[in-house]
Amino acid sequence: MIQLENIIFLIVAALGIGLFVWQIRKIRKNILIGRDVDRSDNPSERINKTLLVAFGQQKMFKRMLPAVLHLFVYVGFLVINIEVLEIMIDGIFGTHRVLGFMGPFYDGLMAVNEILAALVIVACAIFLWRRNVTKVPRLATGVEMRAWPKMDANVILITEIVLMFALFAFNIADLKLAALNNHTLPGTFPVSSSFVDIFGSDAGTLANIAGVGWWIHIIGILAFMNYLPSSKHFHIIMAFPNVYFSKLWPKGKFTTNPAITHEIKAMLDPSYQPPAPEMDAEGNPIVQRFGVKDVEDLTWKQLMDSYTCTECGRCTSVCPANITGKLLSPRKIVMDTRDRLEEKGEHPAIFAPNHYKEMGVERVQTTDEKALLRGYITPEELWACTTCNACVESCPVNIDQLSTIMDLRRYLVLEESAAPASLNAMFTNIENNGAPWAFPASDRFNWAEDLYMPSKN
Repeated sequence: MIQLENIIFLIVAALGIGLFVWQIRKIRKNILIGRDVDRSDNPSERINKTLLVAFGQQKMFKRMLPAVLHLFVYVGFLVINIEVLEIMIDGIFGTHRVLGFMGPFYDGLMAVNEILAALVIVACAIFLWRRNVTKVPRLATGVEMRAWPKMDANVILITEIVLMFALFAFNIADLKLAALNNHTLPGTFPVSSSFVDIFGSDAGTLANIAGVGWWIHIIGILAFMNYLPSSKHFHIIMAFPNVYFSKLWPKGKFTTNPAITHEIKAMLDPSYQPPAPEMDAEGNPIVQRFGVKDVEDLTWKQLMDSYTCTECGRCTSVCPANITGKLLSPRKIVMDTRDRLEEKGEHPAIFAPNHYKEMGVERVQTTDEKALLRGYITPEELWACTTCNACVESCPVNIDQLSTIMDLRRYLVLEESAAPASLNAMFTNIENNGAPWAFPASDRFNWAEDLYMPSKN
C-alpha cells in the first residue's frame, strides 16, 4: 500500500529528474547554436571508438595510478546505479529490496556493489589528497584553475564519499534489523556484514539510521545529478556522445573553409553551381565568416567539446608552448569557450560558474569586447600554438582543442589580416612568388648552379 512517505518520495524524485531534464534541454539548445557539421558517417567505427575510449577508458591508462583510481570510481558509478534503480522502485511502490527475487544474481550484484563502494571511498580519498596535499601541478596551477574548479573537484569527491557512507549505513542497519527479527535479508554484503554491530541493537535506532541512510543516498544522487551541468563531472554523461562524434580522419588533417572551396571550384569550373546559402529562422542568409570570432561560428561538435571537458589538465601538461612558459593553455581554450557559450546562450547551470572572471589579477590580458576572440581568448595565446596535436592526443574524452585554435587563427588572418609580421611576409611571398621565400621562381635553383657549376672566375 502506498503511504505518505512514498508520495513524498515521488514528488522529490519528479522534481529532481524534471530539473535535470530542463538543464539538459538548455545545454542542448546552447550546443545547437553552433554551425552544422555532419558526423554521421561510419557508425560501426564510431561505436568501436566509443567502446574503447569512453567505456574502456583507453586513454586514461597512459598514467597508471590515476587510471586505476578513476576506474574504481567509474565502474562503481555504473554498477551502483543498478541499486539506485531498486531504491527508486522501492521508494515509489513502498517495497523493500524489490529485486531480491533474482536470487544468486542479486547476491553477486550486492557483493560487487559493496566492494566497489569501498573502492570508491578509497579512490576519492586519494584524489582529495592528490589535489589538496601533494597538489599535482596540472590540477592546481594555471591561469584557468581558479577558485571554482578547485572547489568543484572537492565538492564532487566529498559528495561521492558521503553517498557511499550513506549506502553503507543503510545496509548495516538493515542487516542488523533483519538479524534481530530472525529474517534473512536478500543479498550478500561483504563490507557491511563486517560492521553489523556498529550501531548497536536498538530496533528503533536502527530503523532511523536505515531510513536516514536511504534518504541521504537517494536525495544526494538527485542533487548530484542536478549539480553535474555546473560541474566538470558532467563528462560522465557527455563523454559518450562526444567520443562517438569525434573526427575519424587523421589528427594532422585540417578542414577547409566551405565558402572558399566553393569559390575556387566555381573559378576552375564555370558550370559549377555553389549550394544555396544557409538561412536563419527568419529566412535571411546567414553570414559566413572566414574563421571563428564567437561561439556561433564554431560547429556544434566544438561546442559539445566545451561541455565535455574534464578539466584534468592533461592537454596543458603536454603542451610544448605551455611548458616553455608561453601563454597558451589548451584547457583554458576549452573552458573559455564554455564560459562564453553560457554567457551568450541560455545559461542552464544552477551554480553559474565562470572560470575566467573569478581571478583578481589576470595573467592573460583580454579586452572588453563581447566575443570569444579577444573577450576571452587573446591572439597571443593562439599564435603560441605549434599545431603539434599533443593536446588532442592526450585528451581522455577526444576533445579537439586544436580545431578551435585554428579556426580562431583563421579569423585573424582572413578577416583582419592580423597575423604576426613574419607570417604576413610569408603570405606576401607566396602570393607574389609562389613560394615562402623572397625571390622569384626563376631564381629558385640558383643555389644548385652556385654549388655544382664551375666558377666563372
